[in-house]
Amino acid sequence: MDPRVREHAQLIADAVDLAAGDEFLIKSEPPADDLVTALYEVAGERGAHPLAIRTNRSGRAMRAYLNAADESGVEFETPAHQRALVEAADCHAIIRGHENVTELGDVDPDVNSAYEKAHGPILEERLGHRWTLTQHPTTANAQLAEMSIEAYENFVYDAILKDWDEQAEFQAQLVEILDDAEEVRIVSGASTDVTMSIAGNHAINDTDSHNLPGGEVFTAPVPESVSGEVHFDKPVYRRGREITDVRLTFENGEVVSHEAEKNEDLLTTILDTDAGARRLGELGIGMNRDIDHFSYNMLFDEKMGDTVHMAVGRAYDDNVGEGNEQNQSAQHVDMIVDMSGDSRIEVDGEVVQRDGTFRFEDGFEG
Repeated sequence: MDPRVREHAQLIADAVDLAAGDEFLIKSEPPADDLVTALYEVAGERGAHPLAIRTNRSGRAMRAYLNAADESGVEFETPAHQRALVEAADCHAIIRGHENVTELGDVDPDVNSAYEKAHGPILEERLGHRWTLTQHPTTANAQLAEMSIEAYENFVYDAILKDWDEQAEFQAQLVEILDDAEEVRIVSGASTDVTMSIAGNHAINDTDSHNLPGGEVFTAPVPESVSGEVHFDKPVYRRGREITDVRLTFENGEVVSHEAEKNEDLLTTILDTDAGARRLGELGIGMNRDIDHFSYNMLFDEKMGDTVHMAVGRAYDDNVGEGNEQNQSAQHVDMIVDMSGDSRIEVDGEVVQRDGTFRFEDGFEG
């Protein structure tokens, strides 16, 4: 076994604060079996009780289930046994590792959306526990990223197995700027100019806890405050299908018009899931400069330096200040804007990043 797998397992266990007696639920796919094995070893050393199950996000079994349910006209309900399992666990590790990244590409988007909506309460339950989401390098994910498997393994582990204390200090400088801020404006080229209030909400310094890799600072917009247009110039890979060149127009916090060059129907289905899916739940700023290659994997791509991402759908509890509204939705779909050129981030009218360089970095030109 690659020794980096063992190191990855230790980092996951630390991220969920795995301790003696913990009921530890691990969701993964078969290609991630080495990492699951390493996690079982760590759990044994710490006196925890691991249980590994198949994730419901991808794979042949999920495709078969969703297509069969579609053909038979089944209406999805929140499964009580899955909810009970999540409720009973103390901590959770969700491991992505695809065999075929396009396995769900021929599932009706409406069916996927209905399934996600029915499972929303289970997600809500898990988010109230100790959890982390990570990636095991697989051949399928390497192919999607257009890398050899060796290069992709190095890419994954360089992004995950790093000095997180140093990264936290770097990101804390942006957290300090955002903590007492009222308004953020994002401008990129001639096609993105959007403003939003973050007054009273909290910026999170994301390092090595809920996402591995971490490497972003994120907050929640006040839902009704978002106004303007955004061109997400990086692709979104969702349920085995690629959505490209997404353009959203916001008025009073809601998406009032949208378009995409490819798979616009899937984008429409996402936005029509529920009322909250047409509002922003997150504004995130990528700061992990070890992620220097777009890989069609949002877990990595949203952390990439010189990018901003915004998510339609659910806002995270920890971002929302007391007395502020939390956007609720069964969706949370991140989309990325390249900020490396002809771009800026303004906070309360002051430029804090230009062309990907922050004001606290060398080379900044305000």
